[in-house]
Amino acid sequence: MTQQHDPKRRQFIRRSSTGMAALAIGSSLVSMSRPLQAQSLAQLGELQSANSLGIRLPAGFSARIVASAGQRLAKDRWWRRTQYRWHTYPDGGATFATPDGGWIYVSNSETISLLGGGTSAVRFDANGVVVDAYRILGGTNVNCAGGLTHWNTWLSCEEIDFGRVFECDPYGQHSAVVRPALGYFKHEAVAVDPNLGFLYLTEDEGDGRLYRFVPDGLNAQGNLNLDAGTLQVAAVEDNGMPGGYVSWIDLPNPTPNLLQTPTREQVPESTAFRGGEGIWYSDGAVYFTTKGDNRVWKLDTHLNHLEVVYDAATAANPILTGVDNITVSSGGDLLVAEDGGDMQIVVIDSDGNVAPLMQIEGQDGSEITGPAFSPDGSRLYFSSQRGCALFGGGNGFGITYEISGPFGDYMSL
Repeated sequence: MTQQHDPKRRQFIRRSSTGMAALAIGSSLVSMSRPLQAQSLAQLGELQSANSLGIRLPAGFSARIVASAGQRLAKDRWWRRTQYRWHTYPDGGATFATPDGGWIYVSNSETISLLGGGTSAVRFDANGVVVDAYRILGGTNVNCAGGLTHWNTWLSCEEIDFGRVFECDPYGQHSAVVRPALGYFKHEAVAVDPNLGFLYLTEDEGDGRLYRFVPDGLNAQGNLNLDAGTLQVAAVEDNGMPGGYVSWIDLPNPTPNLLQTPTREQVPESTAFRGGEGIWYSDGAVYFTTKGDNRVWKLDTHLNHLEVVYDAATAANPILTGVDNITVSSGGDLLVAEDGGDMQIVVIDSDGNVAPLMQIEGQDGSEITGPAFSPDGSRLYFSSQRGCALFGGGNGFGITYEISGPFGDYMSL
């Protein structure tokens, strides 16, 4: 029996979860202040003509191919390659630091398990040289996006009816684990609020919902317990405007089967969003995109207030369409990848300025996925999901790229 109309219970859940988060991550993150002021990536200047890879970049930046679908990855020499072949249709991604000063980039495969599916990882040394590549999740279907945790795992989401979330080890030491408590629905992405200890999840349906998961304390490892908790759905106050204050209502049945009511239909007063896509946590807020109306949203996780920060229909400079995956730089800039549109990654800064960071030419049938900065902020990774490295351009099975340049001038680390 759900207790969705008991406000005192919801307040208790929030207070107790906040305390658990403090135990899990320590006081340094809970008291985390805003980053020092940085220049905006929107001020990088006009994009230059396309380079040999068909990529337009600001002056002073360069790009390289890291991985191509079905091919082994080049290491320090072109003839030295990994044993592992990169997956097809790369989608959501994130980076993780390694003890030797390098990092790992993980990437989902948005295809069925028979054709690979799951999630792969590529490991770099401290100089950015590829040293290994390997699979961290298999046997799953249409893994679209996901999200990283502050205890260094990757949550990979299945974008299918009654899809699941799998917790993966980017370092390849432990097998992936399914987390049913995060619900069965057409998952797109997930973001973890390390301060309050909540998870936020988007749903890629035309009438999808925004969800919040409240873990039941900590697990044996001292991390948020993803095996037990309360999955809630957002109900936004009806004020005649997009956005407003959000109430969180417990879902009666987070893990329905094919004969039961889907999660998005279980709470009539919950709010429908037109195709939830990427989601990312940064500095007390969760940012997410909805492709059906080309909007970028901001949820203040402390005030539970939702607002639109970009709407292509009303923007003064509506260069961003086909909104999809999203990340946030350490300087506070939003980076939104386009599914279609003009095949760009577009920056939205805190002043509302909108500008392209990069653009791919000749791959109009593809989409840009998985934007993520290296932990030191010096490189940006992303993929063209249906790009073709062998035959130059579109109509392929995916390319993963790296951009290098003076990002440090525009970041707070």
